[in-house]
Amino acid sequence: MHAQIVLFDGFDPLDAVAPYEVLVAGSDFVGGELEVEFVSAEGPRPVVSGSRGLTLEATARLDPAKPGFVIVPGAAGPVDGDPDEGVATIPVLLARFGDTAAVPMMREAFANPDITVATVCGGSLALAMAGLLDGRHANTHHLGVDVLDATGVFPVSARVVDDGDLVTAGGVTSGLDLALHLLDRSYGPRIALAVEELFAYERRGTVWTDTGRAPKASA
Repeated sequence: MHAQIVLFDGFDPLDAVAPYEVLVAGSDFVGGELEVEFVSAEGPRPVVSGSRGLTLEATARLDPAKPGFVIVPGAAGPVDGDPDEGVATIPVLLARFGDTAAVPMMREAFANPDITVATVCGGSLALAMAGLLDGRHANTHHLGVDVLDATGVFPVSARVVDDGDLVTAGGVTSGLDLALHLLDRSYGPRIALAVEELFAYERRGTVWTDTGRAPKASA
């Protein structure tokens, strides 16, 4: 089983590193069964984040044929600014993702029944703006919920939203909770709990799934 964390120019480092650390620890607890790596649509290369030039190394090309998880982080940068003046705001960085070779690869990933696509923070916006999440339930950073809604996605205000082969998480630190949920879903609660104890961290929030009774409107 594989966990491919997709790096792109301007990505948010914590969105990528938090799930990486959790999944690597989980892999250790299952005897190395889960292979975790940073990938890019272009193949092995240094990828510059949006956080003061911090760079991570993608060691392979994104492969939508590998079973497991494909995880897309959000972007880091200024929230406001004029793109016409060369300001690479977070919305601009996320929109640029849609112009890369990652989009057709992500389409293939969604078509693969052995893959769960997951996103952290603005990663869901990158996919939504590329037309990949129409009609799905998802979450993102609270500042981007209106954009998510405008792309045909059903926003859900939950820390982690599990929509089957799509799992999304809102907020930059939510990569921890997302990855722990993926471990729980794939390997069971004992593995997830072992990682929580190792990191001295407890998952936050209730994971939303499209099951159970809907709450009645308050009087």
